[in-house]
Amino acid sequence: MPLDPLLIEVLACPIDKGPLLFFADEDTLYNPRLRRAYRIEDGIPVMLPEEAREVDDAEHARLEKKAADEGVPETGHAGHSA
Repeated sequence: MPLDPLLIEVLACPIDKGPLLFFADEDTLYNPRLRRAYRIEDGIPVMLPEEAREVDDAEHARLEKKAADEGVPETGHAGHSA
């Protein structure tokens, strides 16, 4: 089940409040700054810090490359101010 586009606009990391990379095909939201991945279950993001998994160097590199190659969307653009 895909995430609601409005939800993607407002989601942010619960730890550093920054944007996340949304890997729809992996049901994952990823914070590359903290190297933490949040799973999506049945279209619902599990955004509890204690439920996030740490990402090792190899997976971080894979996700960063995939994001760059495939134009993976970033969350949290609604309400961002400079």
